[in-house]
Parts: sequence; structure tokens; C-alpha cells
Amino acid sequence: MKKRQLGISELFISEISLGGMSLSTDKKQAAAIVDMALDAGINYIDTADLYDFGANEEIIGTTLGKRRHDVILATKVGNRWTEGVDGWHWDASPDYIKEAAYASLRRLGTDYIDVYQLHGGTIEDDWDGIIDTFEELKKEGLIREYGISSIRPNVLQRFLPASSAKSVMMQYSALDRRPEEWFEFIANQGASVVTRGTVAKGLLTNSWQQRLQQVNGFNGYTAEELTASLTDLALQYDDLHALAIAFNLKEPTIASTVIGASSQQQLAQTLAAYEKINVITDFNAANKLTKNEQYQEHR
Repeated sequence: MKKRQLGISELFISEISLGGMSLSTDKKQAAAIVDMALDAGINYIDTADLYDFGANEEIIGTTLGKRRHDVILATKVGNRWTEGVDGWHWDASPDYIKEAAYASLRRLGTDYIDVYQLHGGTIEDDWDGIIDTFEELKKEGLIREYGISSIRPNVLQRFLPASSAKSVMMQYSALDRRPEEWFEFIANQGASVVTRGTVAKGLLTNSWQQRLQQVNGFNGYTAEELTASLTDLALQYDDLHALAIAFNLKEPTIASTVIGASSQQQLAQTLAAYEKINVITDFNAANKLTKNEQYQEHR
């Protein structure tokens, strides 16, 4: 599997990444998926302390075991919860980021995190304090690089120029092209985009017809518009799953597409689609999918 540089860092990550959020809480099943991903050449795994309230990090850490150093491991911070209390709240304070970093290290069973990401953010946050904390964690060797998971332009404009962040995780697909106008800005700050939502909740896979029955519209599209658009797309492309991956990876600012898998079968479908992406060179039909008003919603 090909790798791409994450921003201007020394990290090179696989074009397909494994998203941890979809992993089963069954340790045996999760381990089978992770092992399959590593054997296929995937070297980037993305999780968050919020996923299953820490259990996801624990499962990934246990599963990796001695293979930890074969993986570039990313996790996230900022959503704080209290054991025994429903829900969570936003906390990007320096003290909490430090506390959460140590907790993630413990759950992951590692002494460093490769990419530590702020799991959101608002313009009102203490950005100087956040950046200083990430830099401190980096100097201490507890993290190698840091970044953010956000699609808020005002947050990115505040965070990226003032920091040495190398990663921006954001939703992006042929059905949601809103972030495109910010790709040049992100690249100019020395960072890369790592995409989530690449297959648009399964709508951009070969199971799109089944998925249509389970959703009532998507990202501004009505169910009727989705049906018409995807039907037309399926007539022009043999494999929508491969199209979804190829569409994202055609962008040089994108280092990797994070795709989850709740079973080995799902992962196998993603890997098979990845093998076909080089035959897709014409994106005209996919380029016509996004509505103009979606860009306005993103501003």
C-alpha cells in the first residue's frame, strides 16, 4: 500500500487508514480486523478517547501488542466525561489535555502517541494554552505530532498558523466537498488532511442501494435527489467504493482516508476497492454532485 507524507512531518502514513470507531467491543473480532489491516499494509490507525469511553483505545492497545511500533497511532482529546455520569462536555483546557494524554497512553499501552488531535474546538477556546500544551507534550516525547479534527474555518484559521500542527481530520467525500476551498490554506500551513466520511455512510459503496433504504437524505440531499444522483453515478462507474477512495486521494493535500470496519468482510471490501483506484481517472460525473449552497453552509 502506498504511503503519503503527513504535512511536513517525518511521518508517512498509508493511503487507507483504519478508523477505530467502528471496531467491535469484542476483543477477538477487533483483533482480527486490526491484524488484517496491518497485514495489508495499513500503518495508520485512528481512534479517540471518547470512543466507547476509552474502551476503544484499550482494545486497540491490547490488540497491537508487539506490533505497536509498526503503526502510526492517532487519538483525540477534548470531550470529557465522568465515569457513571451520562454524556460528556467539551474541555480543551491545558490541564485536562495533559490529564487526558496520560490516560490515553495508559489505555493504549504505549509510551508515546504518534498524532494527538484536538477533537473539535471553538473560537472561544484558549488557543495559546492549547498550542503550548501540545508543544510541551511533544518536547516531553509523549506525542510525536499533533493536529485537529474540525471543519470550522474560523478555528482552522486561528489554530494552524499559530501552531506546528501537521494534521487536519475532516469529513470529505464526493457527496460532501465543502472542505475543498480550504485545502490550499491547510497545505500552506504545512499540514495534511486526513479524511473521514469517505464512503458517506456507505452511500458511496457497492451497497449503496441498501444504504439508501436506511437513510432519509444526506448532507442537504433529499432521499429522491440521492437516489437520482447515485443511480446516475452507478451507471458511469463500475465500483462506487473505488470511486469514493480515488476521488479523495486525487487531492494532493489529502494524506489518507480513514475508513472504519466492523468486520473483516467490510475491511476486505475496502481493500479490494483500493486495488482498483488507479483505473479511475475521469471524475467529471462525481464532480457535479455537490450543490453550491453547501459551500455557503460551511463558511
